[in-house]
Amino acid sequence: MSELETERSEQVAYLTLNRPGSLNALTPALRDELIDRLAEASAAPGVRAVVLTGAGRGFCAGADLRGGTGGDRLPGDVARMLRQGAQRLIAAVLDCEKPVIAAVNGTAAGLGAHLAFACDLVLAAESARFIEVFVRRGLVPDGGGAYLLPRLLGPRRAKELLFFGDAVPAAEAERLGLVNRVVPDADLAKTTREWATRLASAPTRALALTKHLVNTSLESDRATAFAAEAWAQELNLTTEDAREGLRAFVERRGPEFRGR
Repeated sequence: MSELETERSEQVAYLTLNRPGSLNALTPALRDELIDRLAEASAAPGVRAVVLTGAGRGFCAGADLRGGTGGDRLPGDVARMLRQGAQRLIAAVLDCEKPVIAAVNGTAAGLGAHLAFACDLVLAAESARFIEVFVRRGLVPDGGGAYLLPRLLGPRRAKELLFFGDAVPAAEAERLGLVNRVVPDADLAKTTREWATRLASAPTRALALTKHLVNTSLESDRATAFAAEAWAQELNLTTEDAREGLRAFVERRGPEFRGR
């Protein structure tokens, strides 16, 4: 049985972490395979949206630490491990040129929470919860936590979550803006498919450019952001979907986007 189940349906790539016995904790091998599958989905013309979820009762419990700390380390070893591991995984989600939905079906802790927060849209089951476990282990938050949370919540709320490490139930996560919507557990798969299907029928290249503009705007001044927007629209207007959208508007009909 694969630790990462992959499925393609109606131009949506479904990636399911499949280690339910460990709440889908990420081993280095599973993490690297997930990075590879995200890169493939980003480049594949036949994929127009990605769904990331977990098997069983958990979304992802973070990095699997049962292998120990690796014995003696030299200065720089940990930093290198993070750059090549957790940070590379979060970057793979942020840089994916297709919209990525996290369907959070249960506990998302540590790196698992950051994996969800890096996604473009987050749907959460009512039983889901998010935990910044690093402080409980005496660790600094890694896997992009101190980068993602202030941008989602502002610095004060981010510090509250990172300093205390309290579990955040799905309803509270929605109130804070960490997730887009909370649904009954039984409705999570159905709602996720509906959202993914809508994204897969959208103008894919326009979504990719929009994702890039939004993600980079948080580090840009106004002049840089406006220049990037202008060039993005210039590039977008060379796509078939942009031409189809304008034709459909003139012809007073619904557009039929092909992702090109």
